[in-house]
Amino acid sequence: MDVRSMIFGVYGGLAVLTTMGWTFMALVLSHCVVLYSVAMVKKKWLCFVAGLTTLASIKLEPYNSWQEALVTGSFDLQDILFYGGCGFSILRCMSFALENCERKDGSYTFCDLLRYNFYLPFFFFGPIMTFDGFHAQVNNTQLTRKDRELWNITTKALRHLGVILVVDVFFHYLYILTIPSDMKLVSKLSDWSLAGLAYSNLVYDWVKAAVMFGVINTVATLDHLDPPQPPKCITMLYVFSETHFDRGINDWLCKYVYDYIGGDHNKIFKELLATFCTFAITTLWLGPCELVYIWSFFNCFGLNFELWVAKLFSLPPLSTIEGVMGEAMSRRIRGVFNAANFWTIVLYNVLALNSLEFAKLVGRRLIFKGFPLSTLSVLFVTYCGVQLVKERERRQALLDDPEPAKAVDEGKEKAE
Repeated sequence: MDVRSMIFGVYGGLAVLTTMGWTFMALVLSHCVVLYSVAMVKKKWLCFVAGLTTLASIKLEPYNSWQEALVTGSFDLQDILFYGGCGFSILRCMSFALENCERKDGSYTFCDLLRYNFYLPFFFFGPIMTFDGFHAQVNNTQLTRKDRELWNITTKALRHLGVILVVDVFFHYLYILTIPSDMKLVSKLSDWSLAGLAYSNLVYDWVKAAVMFGVINTVATLDHLDPPQPPKCITMLYVFSETHFDRGINDWLCKYVYDYIGGDHNKIFKELLATFCTFAITTLWLGPCELVYIWSFFNCFGLNFELWVAKLFSLPPLSTIEGVMGEAMSRRIRGVFNAANFWTIVLYNVLALNSLEFAKLVGRRLIFKGFPLSTLSVLFVTYCGVQLVKERERRQALLDDPEPAKAVDEGKEKAE
């Protein structure tokens, strides 16, 4: 047994016990025991059934209220720590069970699961590292630091501290999140102000996620781990396949559901089944309700619609026309579609952050009432931004790997 991983598990378990009490600890351990027992059978479908049933027990009434009542004490973050701790713990246990099914010789031990599950920086808020990655990294005995790595970690921590202060100022003085709840005030805003408010809400949520995961990742890096990175900046998103605010959960869903079912994501019906299963699990993770159903439906549709459009443009005569025109003109035409796609991403996600009424108001103003002046001007500014992002990605691809950069760029444009 590796001493370092054992210390991680013991320290994390004691911290959780001290923070949340023995009843919460017993509840989490019961989830671990159930899913570990199922993992020993080495049947993937059984692991999914047991894991999703356990997850449903903390997301659906009356089971979640009954389990929450087991936790004694009352402090400001108790609800968040309860649902975050239980939810992430169940997903980690499912990752352990599914990876155990893949192991040919023998099985992982219960201690392996506990060390993985109770690593403190990831326990309450994530991000999720799949068990295979965590197990390999935490048992690595060849621990070295790159040149200036500690200096880079220190500067990153100081940068996160500065962003936390800025976010706190924004939260108290700019009212980015509270203005959309006042529909009378919002309805009096200009089209540009409304578009900026919707965009700012997504940026604010991205900054919170980036800072939270950035701080956690900084701590994990000190422990010689390579955790999932913070989410991609919302300003740089123009395809649904890259839209996520939690890269750890996204990696988990891609590995065990989306890529497992969808394969190479070129077949329409397999992609439809893969996205449906992915967003069904995501809906359960977020907590089933009307708003989450709407959010899941539109994002699932967006992913599939991108594939349908890519398939359509790969068929003649459209593929022939694109082959005749120059690469620059092709990028411009794709940029127009990407600009429209960016605002569908904004609208589909702003309803989850604010309300359905606010999202409907933004959609009506930008698509119908603001047409043509506001609609076209907003799309033009977005188009320019998308082109800048695509050029930056192209140059970065050339720096990373000059030879296949063109192939990567063409492959991504086909996915769009």
